[in-house]
Amino acid sequence: MNATPGANERGLESDRQKQRRMSWQLPPVWVRRCVLAPLIVLLALVWMPTALWLGILVAGVVAWALPGRVRVLRVIFMAGLYLMWDALALVWMFFLWVISGFGWKVNSDWFQRRHYRLAGVMLRSLFRAARRVLRLTVEFRDADLDALAPGRPIIVVSRHAGPADSFIIVEALINRFRREPAIVLKDTLQWDPAVDVLLNRVPARFVAPSSRRKRGAASGTKSVGSLAAGLSGNDALLIFPEGANATPKRREKRIAQLRAGGHEALAERAESMPHVMPPHPGGVLAAIDACPEATVVMIAHTGLERLSTVRDVWRELPVDKKITLRGWAAEPDEIPSSRAEREDWLFDWWERIDSWIDLNNPDDASADAVAQAQGDANVIYSHSGRPTHSGHGDEQHPDIEEGR
Repeated sequence: MNATPGANERGLESDRQKQRRMSWQLPPVWVRRCVLAPLIVLLALVWMPTALWLGILVAGVVAWALPGRVRVLRVIFMAGLYLMWDALALVWMFFLWVISGFGWKVNSDWFQRRHYRLAGVMLRSLFRAARRVLRLTVEFRDADLDALAPGRPIIVVSRHAGPADSFIIVEALINRFRREPAIVLKDTLQWDPAVDVLLNRVPARFVAPSSRRKRGAASGTKSVGSLAAGLSGNDALLIFPEGANATPKRREKRIAQLRAGGHEALAERAESMPHVMPPHPGGVLAAIDACPEATVVMIAHTGLERLSTVRDVWRELPVDKKITLRGWAAEPDEIPSSRAEREDWLFDWWERIDSWIDLNNPDDASADAVAQAQGDANVIYSHSGRPTHSGHGDEQHPDIEEGR
């Protein structure tokens, strides 16, 4: 007996449903173990970081677009961006290490330039984000290092105040002035893997305090001198003679050390400079001795003084700061010849820097300090460009080395 057309259609539909059911049957165990399980792990490893970075990106956009503090979002975005750059830098430096012959030529000039370029790109990206997310602006005044010392090395001597001021100056030296900076830093900065690898491949020295310094290790002054001896062309040596970020406690301690060493007149001069700490002369003078042809550039900056601790940074977020930097140049023939005169010359410059800071912080400025900075009421600059002070005597500065 022949089947009716309706029965044939129902049979075909039943077959199609069976095929669909069969297509979802479990695959063999080896497929589940060797294919599906690794695939899930791979997807998780790809998706979870993607979702995390998407959240960080959203946090940055929201922090930039919304008014108000939204501090948590700003911190999440900047921390994530820094972490990303740390990782990318490590990968890129591993690639450079491989193509250098597994480290054989990694310290050559060509590879050092590649590392400086990497540092410049990384810092430019971080500061570009900081301008938008933290509302941070940086202004340079009278700072054209190429015009000051074309084709010659420079020794950059800067005050040290607030977080990241060293990064700001290094970024400017690399990207703005096309210099290759050599730096002396605290050894604890090597906790950052990217900083550790990069700065151990370019001219730099990590210095430990004397209490933790290994037997036979060079002091801060000797490290500065060895770096300065190798300067040439477009090189720059960056020094912070205060030795650490200026804080009220450190400043009081330094002044007490001056008094304990019998330098009362010097301590009185230091007390008259509320914005800076008295400088250690050892490293600066060692650099000048090692590279006498270099132009010395004195750097003052203001805008980060209130950010001394993590609590200060959290309180001020978004930072919403304008950082202003000012540079002065001292040519080699303007620098005194004797050590005593050079120490006094450095301290004179520090008083000028303190006066400039006072002038550029109107809320804190005293009338006398502003008059000093504007009209040089108490500072008379000689024809050579050296600040000459009256009424302070000729007492020699104590030779306190950086890092000691």
